[in-house]
Amino acid sequence: MLTLEPWSESRFAVLEACNSAEMTAFLGGPESDEKLADRHRRYVNFVSTDRDAWPFCAMLDGEAIGSIGYWENEDCYEIGWAVIPAFQGRGLAAAAVGLALDDAAARGRFDTMTACPGVANRASNELARRVGFELAGEETIEYPAGRFMQANRWNYDLTQRKGSAH
Repeated sequence: MLTLEPWSESRFAVLEACNSAEMTAFLGGPESDEKLADRHRRYVNFVSTDRDAWPFCAMLDGEAIGSIGYWENEDCYEIGWAVIPAFQGRGLAAAAVGLALDDAAARGRFDTMTACPGVANRASNELARRVGFELAGEETIEYPAGRFMQANRWNYDLTQRKGSAH
């Protein structure tokens, strides 16, 4: 069974597994050990303070398979995901995104979730389409800090999930 668990201290290995050249090819390449440790600390801190971001570890029958999270971004939520290569191609990312959409809809702060995969990231763009996001257009975004890239902006109407169990 696929579940989302709030990020915890014990999940650093998930970030390491998703920090390969293959997994970060559309994000500017792997992060340094220092930046990865900083990301992990931020995720743990977001969980402990319940601030404006909700990082999760995607779990399949008790095994960590990736990360998914969303955060407040101006007038909407924005979402990002990564599934460890050994678990890709099974529909698990789509299922995890669905669980995150349910969680965000239940919070009720915003009616829109957005995703911004790089235009060349075929797999993430296809995932956004398959889950029900609508393509709003292409734009230049800065990610990571100091690196600009062309991304597709996909929007999802969270009102269609209001009342969903999560």
